[in-house]
Amino acid sequence: MDSITHIVLGACVGEVLMDQKAGRKAMLWGALAQSIPDIDFISGSWLTLTKELIAHRGFTHSFLFAFLIAYFFALIASRLHKAEAISIKKWFVFFLVEVLIHVLLDSLNNYGIGWLEPFSSKRFAFNIIYVADPLFTLAPLLVFIFLLIKKMDHPNRLKFARMGIVLPAVYLCFAFINKEHIEKDLKPHLKINTEYFTAPTLLNNFLWTAVIKDSTGFQIGYKSILGKRDFKFTRFNQNASYIDSIHDHEEVMDLKKISQGFFTLEKWQDTLVFNDLRFGQIEGWRDPKSKFTFHYFLSHPANNQLVVQRGRFAGLNTASVKDLFYKMIDLK
Repeated sequence: MDSITHIVLGACVGEVLMDQKAGRKAMLWGALAQSIPDIDFISGSWLTLTKELIAHRGFTHSFLFAFLIAYFFALIASRLHKAEAISIKKWFVFFLVEVLIHVLLDSLNNYGIGWLEPFSSKRFAFNIIYVADPLFTLAPLLVFIFLLIKKMDHPNRLKFARMGIVLPAVYLCFAFINKEHIEKDLKPHLKINTEYFTAPTLLNNFLWTAVIKDSTGFQIGYKSILGKRDFKFTRFNQNASYIDSIHDHEEVMDLKKISQGFFTLEKWQDTLVFNDLRFGQIEGWRDPKSKFTFHYFLSHPANNQLVVQRGRFAGLNTASVKDLFYKMIDLK
């Protein structure tokens, strides 16, 4: 999930787990603990870009890291807050819960995380919720603001903090149901042993995309959970032969590993481009042939900074957002 979500949700969980024993420090520690797995961004200081992409959401998002960092922070917090008489065991459970919430939430996105690192490089990605979903974040954000401005002895602090956790949990249940609904509608389009995935589109959980792999390419379609219209697919050739001469280059092998086989190649004039389909299209709901969010320039690797982020909100304007909303409620 995005950083804001982890911070505000972490603060709400901190308020509930520690109640008033640690005061607002529980919110601060909660926000920090839920953010700590994302320290892997510093790996970009010494790794090549493709190695950094592989390392992202790796060991720092594993269960082993969760236990180690929880114990480390418990030692620190118990020493800093001796006056509150909170046991090291309670601090450990507090930090463990916060970090586990982070790694569990991130597994619901499409990037994939290394729960079992360093013992296994297997990535887990359940494609349940978009990495930044305003409806998921809204409740804990409002509760976070409430907790900041209200005094510690306010009678409704704990009640509101619980709401900041329960409402996102209810939204996740909604997202799970949507996933089941979309995959049921997709079944008639699948053959036996067909590789595919489904995922929510930009900033919502109402309009979903499906990617189906065939022998030489992919079918990509969109469907709203609110409408009866079926998927309408557009086909993309994989063009795997474009990298026949460089298929064993380390950079190419890294990209193929990251994409888990869901990739296409294109030529933009003199530039060879690698597309990772798991991150969707820039405006696929509007233009079925639009470019892909994750596009990596194999010919000009120096231009690949922010490769995961750069296409995510590209082209968004009032008209495209309006069109997205109409597709979400199946009016177009």
